[in-house]
Amino acid sequence: MDKKESGRSVNSNVEEEIQSCNGGSICGFESLHHLLSASLKPQSLQEVNRLLTGLNCGRSLELIALPETAKCLSSKHEFDLQAFGFHADKELLREPRIVRVGLIQNSIALPTTAPFLDQKRAIYQKVKPIIDAAGASGVNILCLQEAWMMPFAFCTREKRWCEFAEPIDGESTQILRDFARKYNMVIVSPILERDIKHGETIWNTAVVIGNHGNILGIHRKNHIPRVGDFNESTYYMEGNTGHPVFETAYGKIAVNICYGRHHPLNWLAFGLNGAEIVFNPSATVGELSEPMWPIEARNAAIANSYFVASINRVGTEIFPNPFTSGDGKPQHADFGHFYGSSYISAPDASCTPSLSRFRDGLMVSDMDLNLCRQLKDKWGFRMTSRYDVYAELLTRYLKPDFEPQLVSDPFLRKNPS
Repeated sequence: MDKKESGRSVNSNVEEEIQSCNGGSICGFESLHHLLSASLKPQSLQEVNRLLTGLNCGRSLELIALPETAKCLSSKHEFDLQAFGFHADKELLREPRIVRVGLIQNSIALPTTAPFLDQKRAIYQKVKPIIDAAGASGVNILCLQEAWMMPFAFCTREKRWCEFAEPIDGESTQILRDFARKYNMVIVSPILERDIKHGETIWNTAVVIGNHGNILGIHRKNHIPRVGDFNESTYYMEGNTGHPVFETAYGKIAVNICYGRHHPLNWLAFGLNGAEIVFNPSATVGELSEPMWPIEARNAAIANSYFVASINRVGTEIFPNPFTSGDGKPQHADFGHFYGSSYISAPDASCTPSLSRFRDGLMVSDMDLNLCRQLKDKWGFRMTSRYDVYAELLTRYLKPDFEPQLVSDPFLRKNPS
């Protein structure tokens, strides 16, 4: 075969592969894990999984058996349902601290051209059976995706989508408060907030609801993207709530909303405030961020000795009016494909396989929070950190007369002979 024929063959294979990935699947499979499971021999798959998902206390993650009620709901409503358990080593002075966590990913329920109230109510109806499945599974802490009660319309820059914004104690919160009481469950609800007390300002906010239905508090998104179609600063700016950690009946939790996952110091701050589980509710698309998705949260879990739960919405949301984003691309009417793939990472570098890339889903995971301290003791990241050095550098960096600590080779400045 000559080079031209070889080139045509490669291009043809690439085009066929792209075509087979339409609809949100990966070459016809729901996730990378499903593709690998179908393509590799068991021994090879075991070794690949050791590298891709790691080992928890020296062994593969344990599958959790869920009740028939949850399985029936999954089958009836066609959402992906997966469950895994993270262990910690047995201790002599502490009992295990096992918490069951649930993550929900979902697509919108109606076209974005439908009346706003209909869209909102349809999402409620779509998510309710998934929450019921979480409750039937004994989930203690449940987190939904970023701005779960609306389409992710912030690409459009049209202000009419602000109508979806709610007060902290608005309709979405009231619905979830009932579920929290019903299932004795802490629920993290990321919404588009309308701050009634401060000029009806809009924020991207996570409301933390206690297991008694009480509102524990809120966290507002710290970092706002200005990349590609993510024109979010048209609607809301950087949050003003710091890095709060919420002490719940089941553990100390925090919420690092979406774009904050790209900022290592954001992850660090939640850890310094004592978080044991950090939720990362997101809305991100394949072309922009998918290669980063399996890395950033897992790295944060390792570096900060806590669990990270990553949630991403699914589907392609098409809006009525085409838009551009100043990046030279022709006008278009959608963000791209929200690729789901929600998963959980542990501080020992192990992680679950991801949920479906195109279906709604519920990820359930048992995690022994004793693992957080055990990994702190093993690796000593907190003990060996040089916070005084970092603080001194950051203090200097914030000053207008900052000079980088740059040591240049003197030969770089010599004129060539």
